[in-house]
Amino acid sequence: MAKGNGTRRVVVTGVGVVTPIGLNTSEFWESVQAGKSGVSELGGFPLEDLKILIAAQIKDFDPKVRLKNFKRDKIIVHADRYSWFAAAAAEEAVRQSGIEFPVENPYRAACIIGSGAGGLTTFETAYRDLFILNKRATNPLTLLRIIGSSASAHVGIEFGIKGPTFATCSACSTATHAIGLARDYIKNDLVDVAICGASESVINYGTMKAWQALHVLSAQGCFPFAKKRNGTVLGEGAGILILEEYEHAKRRGATILAELAGYGMASDSQDMVKPTVEGPSYAMQMALDDAGIEASEIDYLNAHGTATKDNDINETRAIKQVFKNAASKLAISSTKSMTGHPLGAGGGIEAVACIKAMQENWVPPTIGLDEVDPECDLDYVPNVGRSMKVNYTMSNSFAFGGLNAVVIFGPPPA
Repeated sequence: MAKGNGTRRVVVTGVGVVTPIGLNTSEFWESVQAGKSGVSELGGFPLEDLKILIAAQIKDFDPKVRLKNFKRDKIIVHADRYSWFAAAAAEEAVRQSGIEFPVENPYRAACIIGSGAGGLTTFETAYRDLFILNKRATNPLTLLRIIGSSASAHVGIEFGIKGPTFATCSACSTATHAIGLARDYIKNDLVDVAICGASESVINYGTMKAWQALHVLSAQGCFPFAKKRNGTVLGEGAGILILEEYEHAKRRGATILAELAGYGMASDSQDMVKPTVEGPSYAMQMALDDAGIEASEIDYLNAHGTATKDNDINETRAIKQVFKNAASKLAISSTKSMTGHPLGAGGGIEAVACIKAMQENWVPPTIGLDEVDPECDLDYVPNVGRSMKVNYTMSNSFAFGGLNAVVIFGPPPA
């Protein structure tokens, strides 16, 4: 892959989200500041014999309204729901960046938008049509809707991107891996700008049954690091960043939101479900080394924090292992307490939360944290956000299969 020497600096010039607590970045951040929960009663499809009846679903999203400005991609409103979310978040991020797409050399732009599961809602609809309703065929666009790379293709078409365009898939680390790959492509001079992140929309009957069978869902709510936690809550949404080579952004007079200073990844290589301390620790340390900073320089850490028993304890132990004495002084929170767990999209949404925390010198809370688990004995910013100086932030994504990815954001280059 290497074309350059990896010394080019990479900055963020645009962000966009679609979440259960806000359909754009400003709405999302207002809800985070208010400590709003997106978890509500499950609906929108037959619940039949489901036992878990809550989720963090996105409501009132109208693709015909939100995507009305799409011109080049003629079928986006007929795509799967996960592609809608990706397209909407990408459009917001592009608008904020001020980049005119297509860029002068479209082969110098990338579009890396992942999904942990792709078009599962389309799968379910197709199977219901065929096996329950006894229809003779599925929708003609079924195949295009279900493909895990469809979101990246749709966004790439709309913005005329002819460079690397594909999806990542690494369960709950999908978005963070996409962001890291895009950053590496820019650092090594393959491209100058990238649209990157992930999107997810898998809340349907079949998915709920599958997650129920694994016994990791809560019927009460998402309470990371709390003594009462008993599982996660499924969410959906998208988080997209515009990454750009620093000099490229500076030449066009862009407003730089942050620098993507460090990236680390590692695999537990042990178990599909049970996490280790070693893998997350190595990924965090790799990101710190890549950024060239000490652990004590991180002001805020957006934890993976899924509210499952093992994950929260292991993440606490990993943070202690890496941060040592600085761990007790570190502000940490899990925004999944508000958004639910948006699976592959989580790292993209949480990256936006990190950047907003830096811009406003205010860190999000972990809501629902009334009594802390004694084994999760760090500062998890309980219930109410906090004003504080924020220079460097870290975002953790630790996925099923032991797939770990971490990014660090720093202040815009002087």
